[in-house]
Amino acid sequence: MPSFKNNDVELYYEVKGSGEAIVFTHGASWDHKQWQPQIEELSKQFKTIIWDVRGHGQSTLPKGRVDSESFSKDLIGLLDHLNIKEAHLCGLSMGGHISLQTAIRYPHYVKSLILIGTPFTNRYNWLEKVIVPINRWSSLFIPMNVLASIQATTLSKFNPDNKRYIKEVVGSIPLHQWIRIWNAVSRMESRDDLRKISCPTLILQGDHDTMTERQQRVMADLIPNASLTYIKNAHHATNLDHPEQVNNEILHHISQLNYNFGRSLD
Repeated sequence: MPSFKNNDVELYYEVKGSGEAIVFTHGASWDHKQWQPQIEELSKQFKTIIWDVRGHGQSTLPKGRVDSESFSKDLIGLLDHLNIKEAHLCGLSMGGHISLQTAIRYPHYVKSLILIGTPFTNRYNWLEKVIVPINRWSSLFIPMNVLASIQATTLSKFNPDNKRYIKEVVGSIPLHQWIRIWNAVSRMESRDDLRKISCPTLILQGDHDTMTERQQRVMADLIPNASLTYIKNAHHATNLDHPEQVNNEILHHISQLNYNFGRSLD
């Protein structure tokens, strides 16, 4: 299976299709398999890349403190390894925030962003400032099979097939590893950098996803070239709940960019 060494970590990835590159980055505690419905369809027209963020799936996790800055560095390392100069970045939740930070820190690599259920801070309001540290502390004690069951039940209401995948993928992460990962993910912060994003940005929001809606609406206002679209009958596992609409929105987004670029050359 394809993997490469990026400094201190072995990162797993898969490539399918040809054409413009789209890199898909999964949510926290999930893996590259999250994007299967997108790869099956979009690889017919694009070079699709899926990968496992360090500590997830088949990617390794070095000893010591996990620095969230390493996530975007790993993504750039993957692009360099594949000799991709520019790509569309698509991510859900943590994967969206990694994509967001990559566009902020390495803008010349990013042709556009597709952000699904993406937070830009874990300190959005007073409630999050209280709840997130409690959640971080409670993660020390909650067994991964319990966390897997909670996630699977909550996020399979619109697509029952989600339950098996989520139980398997979340339950496969050792607790001691998850504690270190979540400590980093739950401290990611991009509030003050949103206006720096210069690339076209499509924001997709599940119509039943109350976890991220407020933040995604703020992003749509603050990112200069952003648009917000709601995905029907979808919760936080948005791309799995309604893959057909998500795929169509991504296709429309990229085709519109190419059309506008073509007109600018006339």
